[in-house]
Amino acid sequence: MRHEIMLIIAAVIILIIELSTGKDNKSMMIPAAVILFSLVTFIGFLPIETGKLFGGSYNTSDMIILMKNSLNIGVLIVIIQSAGWLKHSFENFDNSGGYFFIIISSLIGMDFMISSGDFLMFYIGLELTTIPIAALAAIEKMKRRSSEAGIKLILSAALSSGILLFGISILYATNGSLFFSSLSSDNMNSSLQLLAFIFVFTGVAFKISLVPFHLWTADVYEGAPVNVSSFLSSISKASAIFILIILLFTVFNSLISVWNTVLYFTAVITMTIGNLFAMRQQNMKRFLAFSSIAQAGFIPLGIIGGTQFGISAVIYFLLIYIFSNLGAFGVVSAISNASGKENMDEYNGLYKTNPKLSLVMMLSLFSLAGIPPVAGFFGKFFLFTAAAVQGYYILVFIAVVNATISLYYYLLVVKAMFINNSDSPIEYIKNDNYTKAGLLICVLGIIIIGFAGIIFEFIESASTGI
Repeated sequence: MRHEIMLIIAAVIILIIELSTGKDNKSMMIPAAVILFSLVTFIGFLPIETGKLFGGSYNTSDMIILMKNSLNIGVLIVIIQSAGWLKHSFENFDNSGGYFFIIISSLIGMDFMISSGDFLMFYIGLELTTIPIAALAAIEKMKRRSSEAGIKLILSAALSSGILLFGISILYATNGSLFFSSLSSDNMNSSLQLLAFIFVFTGVAFKISLVPFHLWTADVYEGAPVNVSSFLSSISKASAIFILIILLFTVFNSLISVWNTVLYFTAVITMTIGNLFAMRQQNMKRFLAFSSIAQAGFIPLGIIGGTQFGISAVIYFLLIYIFSNLGAFGVVSAISNASGKENMDEYNGLYKTNPKLSLVMMLSLFSLAGIPPVAGFFGKFFLFTAAAVQGYYILVFIAVVNATISLYYYLLVVKAMFINNSDSPIEYIKNDNYTKAGLLICVLGIIIIGFAGIIFEFIESASTGI
């Protein structure tokens, strides 16, 4: 429980600093949070024994530790990039301690969820994850759209949690146990157990924004602050995908033929609808929202077939996705904080006034599109390979077509920044050191992960079992 204990300590320290400092000393909160979470992230990579606690309710393995460290890296980037937004207005700056406390609280829930060995621990972790995120979406209390985003998110989360809980209750009624190990040893072949799988998958699919459970995503992303949207799009989604992998390969392993079919059609409609709607967007947050939906559609290619290589490909892809998506959101946040502009046509001529931001955005979008030689290409390549090895050639072909479509709308943003002219382009933005550091980490991650083959080898060795 090292990750959770360290996060709890960090949350308590931030709370103490928040309560013990006056308004004149609020400036120390941001560097304190960055240093504190950097320490937590570093400690997470130190060697530690794996095993089980609480009678098997809590599990830890090399793969679970890898998942948690990936989330820690992403949250560290979000915290660094949030500094500019927090400084943007007095209200946000005054609430910076609460903002960091809520983010860490949500991450604690994600860690418990990933390490869960039974559905009770899983559900507690899920709720501890979801409720703070709804508070984050509505954190800008003076803005109506932020409050609306919080309401939409909590209502969608309540619906998905109810569906999930009903599926869990069916599993308990038919198997008499909530432990993953006990459920995985049973041969699930009854109609009720199949119905339970459908409900559980639906509940998790809401969190991942898989079609047709995606309708809340764009509205919430648009209404929430940019940095909260980036947290939702990257960290929250990655944690939900991690637990989905664990559930499919443990609890529902005997239903592999069923969930392969479900994942097949889910991947097709998620990629296609996400891409089609992304092409129509002008608001950059809605654009990246549908982009993230389309990206989620590629994930099932690695899960389908149930191979170790596929799991490694998914984790590798998610690590790349975190850096790429946070890089794009980081540029949108920097521009929004400085100018309040969030529409694509307002990015016309951005390269002439802000060449560095334009280059970071281009690199991030190229990685999301899967253009070589950036890391996103290798992430998609391994996913496609995992599906092709299992004989899903039609699915791979559909995925390649969708990747080509996504290239079109990503290039629309690049075209706006580098080619389109504007009589009044966005003025030069002088970013603070936090924003520069956050974007630099994203750029390094996008470049290094793609060329450092040792990273995928390390992921493959860690994902030998669940």
